[in-house]
Amino acid sequence: MEDDRISHHESIRTMYNRIKQDGMTNIWDRFEAQGMGGNPDQRCPFCLGGVRCDLCSNGPCRAEVAKDKRGVCGITGDGMAMRMMLLRNVMGASTYHYHTEQTIKTLKAAANGKAPFTIREPEKLLAFAERFDIPTSLSDDEVALMLCNYVEADFNRKYDEPSYIVETLAPKERKETWKRLGIFPGGIYGEMMYATSSCLTNVDGYYVSLALKAMRLGIAMAYQSQIVNEFCQDILFGVPRPHPMRVDLGVLDPDYVNVLPNGHEPFLGFTMVELARKSEWQEKAKAVGAKGIRVIANIETGQEMIQRWEMDDVFYGFTGNWIMQEAILASGCIDLFACDMNCSMPVDPFYAEKYKFKLIPVSQLVAFEGVTDRIDYIPEKASEQAASLLQMAIDNFKERRAVIKPITGLGMREAIVGFSTESIAAALGGSFLPLLKAIQDGVIRGVAGLVSCTTLRDTGQDVHSVRVAKELIKRDVLVLSMGCGNGAMQVAGLCSPEAKEFAGSGLRALCESLKIPPVLSYGTCTDTGRLADLLGAIANILQVPIPDLPVAAVAPEYMEQKATIDAVFALALGLYTYVNPVPTVTGAPNLVQLLTVDLPEVTGGILNVEKDPIKAVDGILAHIEAKRKKLGM
Repeated sequence: MEDDRISHHESIRTMYNRIKQDGMTNIWDRFEAQGMGGNPDQRCPFCLGGVRCDLCSNGPCRAEVAKDKRGVCGITGDGMAMRMMLLRNVMGASTYHYHTEQTIKTLKAAANGKAPFTIREPEKLLAFAERFDIPTSLSDDEVALMLCNYVEADFNRKYDEPSYIVETLAPKERKETWKRLGIFPGGIYGEMMYATSSCLTNVDGYYVSLALKAMRLGIAMAYQSQIVNEFCQDILFGVPRPHPMRVDLGVLDPDYVNVLPNGHEPFLGFTMVELARKSEWQEKAKAVGAKGIRVIANIETGQEMIQRWEMDDVFYGFTGNWIMQEAILASGCIDLFACDMNCSMPVDPFYAEKYKFKLIPVSQLVAFEGVTDRIDYIPEKASEQAASLLQMAIDNFKERRAVIKPITGLGMREAIVGFSTESIAAALGGSFLPLLKAIQDGVIRGVAGLVSCTTLRDTGQDVHSVRVAKELIKRDVLVLSMGCGNGAMQVAGLCSPEAKEFAGSGLRALCESLKIPPVLSYGTCTDTGRLADLLGAIANILQVPIPDLPVAAVAPEYMEQKATIDAVFALALGLYTYVNPVPTVTGAPNLVQLLTVDLPEVTGGILNVEKDPIKAVDGILAHIEAKRKKLGM
């Protein structure tokens, strides 16, 4: 397999060769094997077009809109494609909200003094509570409990009872648009029921109706799940602030006990860091022959952690995003892989057996065939559970070190991480006015929110994401990076100050004056809501609707269900939304027309798909320049 079909990152290409030599199944070979006719990207044309349905026993059915070939029930290809997209969005919303539930549960336990966490950011707590008119004259713990009760009540509001959270947090102009379209949501649980029930056979087969329901669910998810989740994690673990972080596989040293919290929830990861920083745990590791014990940040759990906490010799660094998983596990450096609610692969037990590490689910959601040991996260028991995980890793070290030859000499660099709405404003002197002036003066042309996963479709891991990001900054577009795409930017060096050399003259000057990289590490996929809140604040300062801002949402390598609902929310928010690979809707021409041509007259948003990175950025820049002209910039 050619290098560009493996990964942008040299460390991963090196590890792919090791995996091949060891005869292990791996994601690259499995992707290639799924292809048809010698083309790794080719699949069943009906599936690629989104016009296949197996929801009832009359199917599977295939549809062709041009021939008016419908499913047995009479549904068109447009209806099939949008119904399946909505079902994927329900999965994305429910998984996002599971994370939010765990965060609220953790904040409650902390406020009640029953968990090993404290309120680190009382100012963030009070500012967030004030937005909901929650009294802030009480103690921090009392305010936190009132906030938890408030948001939980809103989560449980019926689908036909408008959400107070959305009413409070969303921009006025967007709320008016959503109410006019009938997509202002109720509680997130009610919205998931409403959406899922609509997808039953012979209920709603109209692609326009289904598309509006998807946007409605996306709005509920972004404000109730994402914003609440990230703001409450800020309250517990700290608001992200800029600091350096080691990244790439070189952070793995086989002479240490290495513990990797993996997934999307940082609770046990943070707890393990606090314990591992104690001398008693370092001595336990040294007693088995290790130099010490380290907690290594990994995938989105790792992103949550590195955005907030600074590195040291215990919290040592960050590996990368999810497609790197088998490469990380095959390094011969891992003693324990703790898997929370997302992004752990069904193949992991084979790697645990081969490379001698402990594979432990730490969420009730996660299960592996053949793996019986588990520790399901309970906030009140977090210290005890973290201690058990560290001890398992220490107990594993001798066997792993004795029988597994590690791969060393892999790459490592430093990235600047920890940008948030608050820290960006702080870097600008306390307000967004300098950034807005830089945009108005044309120093930078606009801003792109890169909210991306990583995929093997069309190119290797992170290849397309890096190409798109480089082209954006070359054209003086500031990039805010989130999700697994953030890991791509960090490991590729674009979140380092030296990356200013890839930027256009205006953006380079801004980077030099503010001492920032051209790609700002802004968080995880869950931070999509944080970005929406930032755009709402900027639109309010400028007194213009969000669709008129010179901004774009960019997903160069979306992958799964959480990404699809992020994209649909961006469309509802009124954003130009670039996605790649081409979504599975090409067999639905009327739906494609709605999303890529007609939508600006509905929500102000528009979807663009383009495989070529140069042409993709051409489209983004044309949109940004049109908005600048409209605003008289």
